[in-house]
Amino acid sequence: MSQGYDEMHDAQGNVRAHYAAFDDWLRDTPESEIERKRREAEVSFHRVGITFSVYGEEAGTERLIPFDLAPRILPAGEWRMLEAGLRQRVLALNLFLADVYGERRILREKLIPAELVLDNSEYLSQMIGVQVPGGVYSHVSGIDLVRAGDGLYYVLEDNLRVPSGVSYMLENRRMMARLVPELFARQQIAPVERYPDALLEILREAAPDGIDGPTVAVLTPGAANSAYFEHAFLAQQMGVELVEGQDLFVRDDMVYMRTTRGPQRVHVIYRRINDDYLDPTVFRADSMLGVPGIFGAYKAGRVTLANAPGSGVGDDKSVYPYVPEMIRFYLSEEPILLNVPTWVLRKPEDLRYTLERLPELVVKEVHGAGGYGMLVGPAATRKEIEDFRQRILADPENYIAQPTLSLSTCPTFVESGLAPRHIDLRPYILSGKRIHVVPGGLTRVALREGSLVVNSSQGGGTKDTWVLES
Repeated sequence: MSQGYDEMHDAQGNVRAHYAAFDDWLRDTPESEIERKRREAEVSFHRVGITFSVYGEEAGTERLIPFDLAPRILPAGEWRMLEAGLRQRVLALNLFLADVYGERRILREKLIPAELVLDNSEYLSQMIGVQVPGGVYSHVSGIDLVRAGDGLYYVLEDNLRVPSGVSYMLENRRMMARLVPELFARQQIAPVERYPDALLEILREAAPDGIDGPTVAVLTPGAANSAYFEHAFLAQQMGVELVEGQDLFVRDDMVYMRTTRGPQRVHVIYRRINDDYLDPTVFRADSMLGVPGIFGAYKAGRVTLANAPGSGVGDDKSVYPYVPEMIRFYLSEEPILLNVPTWVLRKPEDLRYTLERLPELVVKEVHGAGGYGMLVGPAATRKEIEDFRQRILADPENYIAQPTLSLSTCPTFVESGLAPRHIDLRPYILSGKRIHVVPGGLTRVALREGSLVVNSSQGGGTKDTWVLES
């Protein structure tokens, strides 16, 4: 597989202009000093407790997400294009969600197969006709971008349910500002530190009508969840309570938090638990994580849940191929960001094409996440390919296929020194009365040579992402 697009060097091996200051720093800084800074970062992340629980390993296993000292740098003009495309895409996705739970115009026009939406396991019939505050379903969105060998950006997937990783973006920036302040002094790098304030602002804006000074809380499944550090981090940064389901109760369609001073009403809940577990009286009856009656309070307009239940149908991988059509339909605009060509295996012709080319393609479960439930054909053994073929044949509707993109590479510190490793980018978009796009986002890096899987749950690391302001 070719190395693909090199973020730091052009085809002739020259350093790109936006990496010039970093290149100068590399040449001027002794290797021993760089190594000392790398060790300091690792110790500091351990001390702060920035870990990620890995499912499938021994109970209680927590890993440090590897942090790489070499930043991913984006020039100002490139970022302006990405920001415009992200705003456009998230706006269209929110309009799509409002439509499919309302008038269903896009389904009546047959621009998206109705059964793909209405029979989707992520489509919640309980949300039909619910008045969602401000018409916003996905208050916090994470859109995964990759740059392919042609130098163009593509949207790899949309995350509209409970996108994670923003705490690592914030801590990566703090770490870099402490370790290499001289690089920040040499150039103007767009700040990301306002994210918790912007998040709190859009959550307060989403409060039920007539509420001044709304109480906001972060609802977590608990310390056993892989992203618990992030839940606690965001609650602390926003200055709001971190609660579990057992800390809340519903009375007269209003949600209250148990406190040492007695019950306190909660108006907005940034929930980091999946739809299925939200309310055992409506969804999974065996859920111990949710709050009985909370969905009724939500439908009554007495509490706001962010993101809205049922948002997952908008980021389903079988719906993904239709996002460009959503943009044209709702906004009368051409998509700014490109989709990856996608074969939907519920279609017989797409299934046939994919089965003939499994060793060349990436195949994903439509509800899969975290790098699980996927086949990377070029990196798979013959047995893995044949086993996956049987899984596809048993349930073709559960899969989509895409070409294997040669993701761009960024210089990354490895044992042998600085070497190219494949990366992606997850920018975070906050939707309220206006749309905030955080400059940059979380760059994830596949640390194994040649690997295309960047997910932290699969051994990937992270980098600070710098957007140059001029």
